[in-house]
Amino acid sequence: MVGPGPAPLENANPLIYRRSGERPVTAREEDDELPDAIDDREIFDLIRSINDPEHPLTLEELNVVEQMRVKVDDAQSTVSVEFTPTIPHCSMATLIGLSIKVKLLRSLPERFKLDVHITPGTHASEHAVNKQLADKERVAAALENSHLLEVVNQCLSARS
Repeated sequence: MVGPGPAPLENANPLIYRRSGERPVTAREEDDELPDAIDDREIFDLIRSINDPEHPLTLEELNVVEQMRVKVDDAQSTVSVEFTPTIPHCSMATLIGLSIKVKLLRSLPERFKLDVHITPGTHASEHAVNKQLADKERVAAALENSHLLEVVNQCLSARS
């Protein structure tokens, strides 16, 4: 007896966007003697290549993350990222937000306060998803779930 098979894709034919170019590294950024503040583009560069959990594409290619929706205040140690699911009823929105949050938690100094949330008006359950992503205990509990952590790690792994 054969099982039901893979679930159908929620958004079987998503729009694919062009990747932005790599940011050139300046002489100031290469100088280890000078302080290097974290900026919007640096955060965008960290999250742009996160893999979508449903498609063999990155969050940047699906326009889920955009540099203009990343805000950093290095002096205040805050990072805010808005992400836009490809469809208003995307069941992967929490997983995508969790993947963004985990990537930033793993990449940034502990001094940073992170706010990862859905772009207002773009998801049917944005309030519930944002509440989950803002709850440190829920995020920690989610990362204790080995299956969920494996899925997040797949989203964060480099595609070959």
